[in-house]
Amino acid sequence: MPLEAVPVPAWQALAANAIEPNACYLPAWALPVARHARGRGDALALTASDRGIDHRLTGLIPVRWAWRALKLPVPLLVSWNAYAPYAVPLLDAGRPIDAAGALIDAARAAGARALLLQSVATKGTAYAAIVAAAKQRGLPLQVMRRFVRAGLDATQDADAVLNGALSAKKRKELRRQRHRLEDTGALSFVVAATPVQIESALEAFLRLEAQGWKGKRGTALVQDSGDASFIRAAVPALAAHGQSEVVRLLRNGETLAAGLILRDRGRAFFFKIAMDEREARLSPGVQLTLELTRHLCADPAIGFADSTADGEHPMIDHIWRARIEIADVFLALSPRDRQATAIRTVLAARYRAIDVVKALRRTMEKRK
Repeated sequence: MPLEAVPVPAWQALAANAIEPNACYLPAWALPVARHARGRGDALALTASDRGIDHRLTGLIPVRWAWRALKLPVPLLVSWNAYAPYAVPLLDAGRPIDAAGALIDAARAAGARALLLQSVATKGTAYAAIVAAAKQRGLPLQVMRRFVRAGLDATQDADAVLNGALSAKKRKELRRQRHRLEDTGALSFVVAATPVQIESALEAFLRLEAQGWKGKRGTALVQDSGDASFIRAAVPALAAHGQSEVVRLLRNGETLAAGLILRDRGRAFFFKIAMDEREARLSPGVQLTLELTRHLCADPAIGFADSTADGEHPMIDHIWRARIEIADVFLALSPRDRQATAIRTVLAARYRAIDVVKALRRTMEKRK
């Protein structure tokens, strides 16, 4: 069914009881993405329900056909990226393996020969349920791509986290940079968490992002009307349920750095960051991240934070030292299916080509 046809109350109930939280698949986030964001308006939903309990929703994963997602004319369903690189399905905590199996069966019933699960956490409970459901059906899984990215164990003391991650020399340099930032006024770390607070804080973030390198590339959120509409709808909607924050580093009322944080139960997602690039030599983005680390570690409701960054990120990897393995996983929907094998071969070639392009880009950037 179209993603927008999923009943929101049932979706919200499933998200609240899912075995693994995923703020990117909350309806208050995913629906504005589907309605407004550029290139993401064709999302479908694979769903599972428990017919014995008033058709209660027990599983959900947004998907797209491969032609729309990857420009490949093959009967492959691809998990939908709700603007953030995290696509763990929502599975009812009471029967996660049954829910995962029902989603697999729904994909097959829709006419797909295979399912590509993008950006799933391979050490998580939801992925373990998918592996178990596939094993029950004798279906092969293959990891097409994997990498590790930074995370924060927010159950620790913030000073212990930062002292363990950063050398004494680096901490001294960061203190020096903070003092230089404070030469013209004291710094303050401000958290906007209510819809009223977030409205102005979000606009400050959008302006800052558009003034930086993303604005020069034309990829800042506010530069596309659909993306701007999505973020202006989603962040306040999540805030109404205590599921989003805009954090800012201020000096004399001026925003030097800002970040967008999504929250779902015990997990936070560091979705985006922007900084005043005129102050880049004094690292206001790093200073914001240090304050965010203290903020999350002091919050008893948060146990872990996902950076949502690329692997080997030059900034966050050195501050948040926990790691999350993220993978794209191919699942054939029938045993020994030749067409699924052919699809997997095409995908493997596509991933190799992407790796070559990335390697060439890195080489060119180093030569600049």
